[in-house]
Amino acid sequence: MNILAIITLRNEGAFVLEWLAHHLATGVDHVLAFTNDCDDGTDAMLDRLAQMGHVTHLHNDGPYDKRGIQFTALKIAETHERVRAADWLLPLDIDEFVNVHVGDRTLSALMAALPQASAITLTWRLFGNADQVRFTDRPVTKTFTRAAPVDMPWPWRAAMFKTLYRNDGTYRKLGVHRPRDPDRARLDAARWFDGEGRALSDQFKTRRIFSNFGQSNVKLVQLNHYALGAMESFVMKAARGRAVHSDQMLGLDYWIERNFNTDTDDTILQMAPRSTPILEDLKADPVLGDLHARAVAWRLHRFEALLLEEPYRALFARLLMAQPSRPIGVPVARILSHYAQRGRQADSDFE
Repeated sequence: MNILAIITLRNEGAFVLEWLAHHLATGVDHVLAFTNDCDDGTDAMLDRLAQMGHVTHLHNDGPYDKRGIQFTALKIAETHERVRAADWLLPLDIDEFVNVHVGDRTLSALMAALPQASAITLTWRLFGNADQVRFTDRPVTKTFTRAAPVDMPWPWRAAMFKTLYRNDGTYRKLGVHRPRDPDRARLDAARWFDGEGRALSDQFKTRRIFSNFGQSNVKLVQLNHYALGAMESFVMKAARGRAVHSDQMLGLDYWIERNFNTDTDDTILQMAPRSTPILEDLKADPVLGDLHARAVAWRLHRFEALLLEEPYRALFARLLMAQPSRPIGVPVARILSHYAQRGRQADSDFE
């Protein structure tokens, strides 16, 4: 069984190794990775990972489909030999981590629990900011363990899913959330199941991108969605723009609709005994270790530079003021002034 994950990246070098180690431990056999316009060395990291055999790296330099950079990458992937050879396909983003709850917590165990499935919906569980202001070089899965309830009735995006599906010709095109362009002659034989193990209606075979609301959809598997990260990381994400529409800056509305911290969920850490040794081996590689450190340094410097620009300074101030645990009267202006001074110093120190 050959499981291929597909991902599009830009300036995410600080997070690549953790994401890859986790998914290799979870049972992904190979990753087809696309990069574009990287300033932090993400592309160089993927070149090295390709040499080591973990990924196939393609540069997605344009021109781009009118639907955006990610759609362009998926369109290219559709004809790639890695996609043609895969038994199962799973498009993911860097802030999404598969979290299997059955058997040995691998994708093989999930498939064994749903042997009739030709597609399995991996419903998001939204992980909040957990009051983290500073970006630190610490695993995302250990830093952010506060999440939304599993039975969220709102917002609708809390029930969105990504799709793990059998590459048997039923669908001819990749999609961000679900496979597209079905072969109508094959649809009757397709069997879709949700992360709770329930058989899904025919609607899911052709058009749904979100699970049913107000119920648990994650008994067997969920997709941990770390859409926010630390406040500093979110400002950088806002500057990059939306994943599908990169020209649209993120704002406080995006933050509020995803920043749920009511429950604690650290179940993904049960994979640490398998993923941590893989991560340590990757970081021990002298090329990857150096590139990872440089990506972390770039991220710190980039944030300081953004704080010199009013749109991002204003967004950061709103995030600080919206932080539930922050006492009333904290001098946000003084904090921003401190960041601005550090940014000016970083401009002169960074190499």
